[in-house]
Amino acid sequence: MNQEDLIQSILRLKQQKNAVILAHNYQPPAIQDIADMTGDSLELSRKAASTTADVIVFCGVAFMAETAAILNPGKTVLLPRLDAGCPMADMITPDDVRAVRAKHPGIPIVTYVNSTAAVKAESTVCCTSANSIHVVESFTEHDAVYMAPDQNLAKYTARHTRKKVYHWNGYCPIHHNLTVEAVQKKKKEHPDALFLAHPECPPEILDLADMVQSTSGMLRFVAESPHKAFIIGTEEGILHPMRKKNPEKLFYSVSGTMVCPDMKKTSLEDVLLAMETLQPRVSVPEGIRIRALDAVERMLNIG
Repeated sequence: MNQEDLIQSILRLKQQKNAVILAHNYQPPAIQDIADMTGDSLELSRKAASTTADVIVFCGVAFMAETAAILNPGKTVLLPRLDAGCPMADMITPDDVRAVRAKHPGIPIVTYVNSTAAVKAESTVCCTSANSIHVVESFTEHDAVYMAPDQNLAKYTARHTRKKVYHWNGYCPIHHNLTVEAVQKKKKEHPDALFLAHPECPPEILDLADMVQSTSGMLRFVAESPHKAFIIGTEEGILHPMRKKNPEKLFYSVSGTMVCPDMKKTSLEDVLLAMETLQPRVSVPEGIRIRALDAVERMLNIG
């Protein structure tokens, strides 16, 4: 089956099964193009929470589909590639969070949505890279918070709050391993380009950035900016919507290493098979779901 036939089959099944296709900004171009909505974790969480579809096809990684299942217990949530995981999410366990709580009693635990449902269930509230500062600042009666699992998001957030921010030492390998040398090399190659970095990058990378933004923030910034060239310091999948929406501008990936293998696993064939079979289905045990829902809803209510 050629690509056009695959797309038409997917669209036909979407109508038949009252499905919605959500795709993260890091997904392959063909997957982003067939999605009803693309976005970052916060945008897609909101979409999942408000959809009237019976079936949610989540083109992303496991924790994202879990979040959709947490918010939609009566719906069928599909993850076309069940092996699409997140190394950072696997760097912390529920036992780890319980140990953190014991070590820091009474301190809110702010957990990045890039985490498993079981870890969310042990947390006070979730956050994304787009709203982490706002979430931390919402705890007006606390002078300190604990952020997990991403150390770099925690360090970034700490720069923008007077609160003490303790943190777990997890990280996204793609962002964490970006080097100062790679950034400087790209900036030298494109001296007129602005460098945009994601909060998952280490502090020394953020120090070189003209702007630090989540993926959705980057998309808004490049669309509104009068500048014509940008070096993008996050997973290269975001270059597709940037180029698509801003054809008159130039976008360069900061490094050839900015590729998440898990985000690139999903294919049109995978999406079609998932919709034909309604598998692989992602569900969360009710005892975990209810507790994780509290943390996710607190985030959504904060904004």
